[in-house]
Amino acid sequence: MRIVIADDAVLLREGLVRLVTEHGHDVAAAVGDGPSLVEAIVREKPDVSIVDVRMPPSHTDEGLKAAVEARRLVPGTPVLVLSQYVEVSYADDLLADRAGAVGYLLKDRVAAITEFLDALGRVASGGTVLDPEVVAQLLVRRRRDDPLRELTAREREVLGLMAEGMSNTAIARKLVVSDGAVEKHVRNIFTKLQLPPDEEQHRRVLAVLAYLRG
Repeated sequence: MRIVIADDAVLLREGLVRLVTEHGHDVAAAVGDGPSLVEAIVREKPDVSIVDVRMPPSHTDEGLKAAVEARRLVPGTPVLVLSQYVEVSYADDLLADRAGAVGYLLKDRVAAITEFLDALGRVASGGTVLDPEVVAQLLVRRRRDDPLRELTAREREVLGLMAEGMSNTAIARKLVVSDGAVEKHVRNIFTKLQLPPDEEQHRRVLAVLAYLRG
């Protein structure tokens, strides 16, 4: 894969460059601020970009805003955002265009190299990957008018794993059930959330959006 990396912390940026190149990927650009990220994505059209949420000048959400802007200019460009803390609204902003190919992970996940590279590959392939901590926080902030209230406990569990970016096969392995059972749960989720027949990946993104906004 060709990758753009954006992080103002030189040590982390160079560490990411070394990590991905050691695993056979090419770094098209490594930058330290939002405008440079947008420029690099527009210029390089990478397979995926790794973006730190907090970058100069205010070190709040410039990286996120730059990622959203880059996706506006290059629709569907895959972006994996890294954050020091869980901010559910960040994931919501990334998913707002409903195009998929986005991820939101805590920086701690980079230390789990195999899991991080797997998440990077899933985002590059058009998947949606949310950090398990984001999913955990979603579970405790459901509203009384929760749009997911019609889902069974098992269906909520399946949807939570979908939000983490797991495929049906991976979910089946995690829950120790058959692939067919997971496919049935996923169909029920789509039906109960009133998601019309469409391309499978697109409906998964819409289901995750409903999960985030519940």
